[in-house]
Amino acid sequence: MKITLKDGSVKEYSQPMSVIDIASDISEGLARVACAGEVNGETVDLRTVLKEDCALNILTAKDEGGLSTLRHTASHVMAQAVKRLYPGAKLAIGPSIADGFYYDIDFETPIAAEDMEKIEAEMKKIIKENLPINRFELPREEALALMKEKDEPYKVELIRDLPEDAVISFYSQGEFTDLCAGPHLRSTKEVGKAFKLTSIAGAYWRGDEHNKMLTRLYATAFPKKEDLDAYLTMLEEAKKRDHRKLGRELGLFMMHEAGPGFPFFLPKGMVLKNTLLDYWREIHKKAGYVEISTPVILNRSLWETSGHWDHYQANMYTTVIDGQDYAIKPMNCPGGVLVYASQPRSYRDLPLRMGELGLVHRHEKSGQLHGLMRVRCFTQDDAHIFMTPEQIKDEIMGVAKLIDQVYKLFGFKYHVELSTRPEDSMGSDEDWEMATEGLRSALDALGLDYVVNEGDGAFYGPKIDFHLVDAIGRTWQCGTIQLDFQLPQRFELEYNGADGEKHRPIMIHRVAFGSIERFIGILIEHFAGAFPTWLAPVQVKVLPISDKFMDYAEAVNKKLEEAGIRSELDTRSEKIGYKIREAQMQKIPYMLVLGQKEEESGVISVRSRFEGDEGQKNLDEFIQEIQKEIADKVIRETHIEQK
Repeated sequence: MKITLKDGSVKEYSQPMSVIDIASDISEGLARVACAGEVNGETVDLRTVLKEDCALNILTAKDEGGLSTLRHTASHVMAQAVKRLYPGAKLAIGPSIADGFYYDIDFETPIAAEDMEKIEAEMKKIIKENLPINRFELPREEALALMKEKDEPYKVELIRDLPEDAVISFYSQGEFTDLCAGPHLRSTKEVGKAFKLTSIAGAYWRGDEHNKMLTRLYATAFPKKEDLDAYLTMLEEAKKRDHRKLGRELGLFMMHEAGPGFPFFLPKGMVLKNTLLDYWREIHKKAGYVEISTPVILNRSLWETSGHWDHYQANMYTTVIDGQDYAIKPMNCPGGVLVYASQPRSYRDLPLRMGELGLVHRHEKSGQLHGLMRVRCFTQDDAHIFMTPEQIKDEIMGVAKLIDQVYKLFGFKYHVELSTRPEDSMGSDEDWEMATEGLRSALDALGLDYVVNEGDGAFYGPKIDFHLVDAIGRTWQCGTIQLDFQLPQRFELEYNGADGEKHRPIMIHRVAFGSIERFIGILIEHFAGAFPTWLAPVQVKVLPISDKFMDYAEAVNKKLEEAGIRSELDTRSEKIGYKIREAQMQKIPYMLVLGQKEEESGVISVRSRFEGDEGQKNLDEFIQEIQKEIADKVIRETHIEQK
């Protein structure tokens, strides 16, 4: 039996060997830290016995699959602790996720945040008991009987939904047995001490709002305590930066029960949003885009032609007008297609780059709504590019450079994924192969590192996704480039070629910000509400020391406004220290303090979020400096603590 390892070397064995035995043969050190094995791309238990030639990668907690195995095992330890403390609780599902793991549980009596300490203490006992974790399989009827005996109705439902010939596996540790596909560590002790229950939330069974609301216990686990401590510190920082909290405190946006998931932008939030849109229009005009606007509601036949009615209807809001079915648009692309088809096109017109700041609506389940990050209506900074096959590579490269320009402006680093054909898709294999290769060749030409995300493309074409990293290390998927051969075919789009014949254009769907609302939420958290001066809703706060200097303050404020600077005058009869603290809490970039010395000398005293007291300056000089800072879209680092 030949075992090909990750580094390309080959191990030969004359008899079957378990993954952990092979790890020990390679290195005792590797065996001590091993969490799982990856056999021909599938993650398996360390006790899995290999009987034939295969590719093997020994996974540790530094690997995604190894860390997932550690966390999945920790979720079983948490479930066992819950069952010990609350014997009447019913278990649903408990997977590992990107930042940890969770378990959905039906408690007889609701639990609160203070109960998490009891669960953690019981988990520590279970880990200390060093219970062996064993896997076993049962025929369907025996599996059902076991879960009925243990009074686990959610597990019974899951088993009934499995195919008749499915292998039904369980994992046991001490008195605890759970339905699970695995893989898991070999004992509870291997979970270690670096774990933490982080929050409690509600979750509908199977994500269906018509089902019972369960309690979701969120937690995380790491191989080392210092990794856990760093993660918990990040969570605390994330709480301080929560865009919902800051959005309320800074007067940017609000939510209301009259429209769950439909955000209201307040005056300062509109300044922020419009400043972003002005920037969007500026860079797109330079990049050769024209701007269009298409209707919010279009009839059913259009969505049937586009494929959305068959592939996306569950997320669409529909209505009836004059006895016909209509849908509120969840995407802008069919409208862009109609604009293209509204007149004859020539190869000389291509590439045709059409941008649209389109308001779209998508039905999101109430449990998934989250501030501006997950909403039911948002403005998408869409663009659709129609081109010849020969133009594909250059156009994709142009879009990638534009997205790079946007992210670099805000100080975002990012990584790239190439997503390929999903199961639910339309079009021929040839079209998909050509489209995927077009994206791949453009990425290679740009020299961008990327990973392939198999099966995660759009239903009409493969895509490139840009995942940006914010100030505290979280990632967000925003920009995307999707190459589409299908919609031009379905709508029978044409252009006259240089040969005088009719040809079919190729189409790119792309966004840079993605959802404007979501991007604003990301920016709020990235900057902790302390926006760069060019983006700040209020750029300067004018603070007279007392009412005696109000006339001078009004004159200064007027001059700032005439210079195009977003300035506010604080007219309240409050002490200057209080006014300064309030301006700091509102994260205003600049404060101008005006008293007798300033009025007599015709100057201003400048305090900034960046340097604190910057001393006295001539007003005209200050205006020129801040105008340049705004025009250049400078991002200055905040040094003064924002209380």
